[in-house]
Amino acid sequence: MNVPAEQVRKQILGVLDAWGMDPELARTTADVMVDTDLAGIDSHGLSMLMYYEGIRDRGELRLDVRPVVVREHGATALIDARGGLGHPAGVMGMELAADKAAASGVGVVTVFNSHHFGATGYYASVAAGRGLIGLVTTSGRTVAVLPTRGAVPRLSTNPIAFAAPAGRNRPFVLDMSTSTVAANKVKVYDFHGKPLPEGWVLDEKGTPVRDAAVAMQHIFDRPDGGLTALGGTPEMSSHKGYGLSVMVQILSATLSGGAFAPIREERPGDPDNIGHFFLAIDPKAFRPPGEFEADLDAAIDVLHATPPVDPALPVLVPGDPEAASREQRSRDGIPVPQTLKHKIRAVCERAGAEYLLS
Repeated sequence: MNVPAEQVRKQILGVLDAWGMDPELARTTADVMVDTDLAGIDSHGLSMLMYYEGIRDRGELRLDVRPVVVREHGATALIDARGGLGHPAGVMGMELAADKAAASGVGVVTVFNSHHFGATGYYASVAAGRGLIGLVTTSGRTVAVLPTRGAVPRLSTNPIAFAAPAGRNRPFVLDMSTSTVAANKVKVYDFHGKPLPEGWVLDEKGTPVRDAAVAMQHIFDRPDGGLTALGGTPEMSSHKGYGLSVMVQILSATLSGGAFAPIREERPGDPDNIGHFFLAIDPKAFRPPGEFEADLDAAIDVLHATPPVDPALPVLVPGDPEAASREQRSRDGIPVPQTLKHKIRAVCERAGAEYLLS
């Protein structure tokens, strides 16, 4: 059931256009979403259209606005996303941080009043593509992650991404949630009718949930149970994932003025007020040109050359799986399960957009 990437892009653009989104911002959003699907992160690309439709229909998402810089001092800036989708604000934030790093050695930009912006790694990769180190974090709306020892969720999946440019090798790109798994990955398992690995989701008694449909209820509907912090259990150091999640919350939202979801005052039509954090560093501010990249190449080479436990499963470096997926899916198309196709068709019908995935 593979669909060519350009066809997926046209489908996303068709829906965003029917919703009345500014064409330039729609192109940016579609670019991010399609690249995310190409990278194999199916939970954050095309499959997000149903969620975006929901917050639009509730009046929480504005598609007629552009993000604006509201505070700027030298190497720093603050952007107001004005209640729009996070993708345009995210690209603007990372590009601005990169511009500041190119001029001053470092750039830090935060965003508030935003919505979901897709895969965090996309924005860190923007920095690496410009020869810079990039660090990106984001808060979230969905309160789904249990603090260590907690029976009730208090945090979002709060992802973090880090990218660094190499010379001969592909950039190092780490993209991870601070929960054991992203909520939308559970959604993908539900689409496919697959059982969850033990330890991704716990119920209110701390018992692992394997049924993806039941897990979705704990994450999105029920007030108890939820995703585990990275590590899964206290014995497997979930306190580390819990601590990282709070750190991400501080950088993304507390610093920018974004909301902390559990205490957010919900009023009809209010945007999510998600916060994003973008840091760009120019290696040339610390090393002569090319030395950082050469040393990173050497480190990556050593890691790739590590003898594997199973010869059929070589040691990888963060960014390798996404690069392999991007190569394969650019050639063979993006897998779109029938369940997702039905949902996208329904979105198109409600929006008055042409359905293009058949």
